[in-house]
Amino acid sequence: MTDTKTAPKTPKTGANADVASGVAQFLTPVVQELVALAVNGKQAHWHVRGVNFIAVHELLDVVVAHAQEWADLAAERVVALGLPVDGRLKSVSDKSGAANPKLGFQPYDEAIADVVAQIDLAAEKVAAAIEGLDELDPVSQDVVIEIRRGLDKDRWFLFSHISVK
Repeated sequence: MTDTKTAPKTPKTGANADVASGVAQFLTPVVQELVALAVNGKQAHWHVRGVNFIAVHELLDVVVAHAQEWADLAAERVVALGLPVDGRLKSVSDKSGAANPKLGFQPYDEAIADVVAQIDLAAEKVAAAIEGLDELDPVSQDVVIEIRRGLDKDRWFLFSHISVK
């Protein structure tokens, strides 16, 4: 009989422990960047000002909702494979590459530029996950491909408010 106190932790599903661990390695940073995007996007939403206020204010709510949905999707994939994921705000703050958003009101173009930069950070983590999961777990790769498509669309919608070309 195996002593459960000294037995190595393995996933609680049929997933191979190495696959689950690899998926967690790639998806945890994705979850953390998406949580940061959601929190900082909401900060921008509350403080945006300017001629495009309503459109940007409402679009930022959509971006935040998407980031929350995608963070949940990526986190649940890790958990479905039997491992925990760390999406606590302290961990997100420590590990995200996102800069703290400015405190207070911002012109719409600055708020958009900040959120677009945050989307770009999340997209970098997603791109690394797409590449890293290619041979490891195609199902998890499909998850991050879906997230990437959405991030690209949200970025396009936001950037179109400040792009002149």
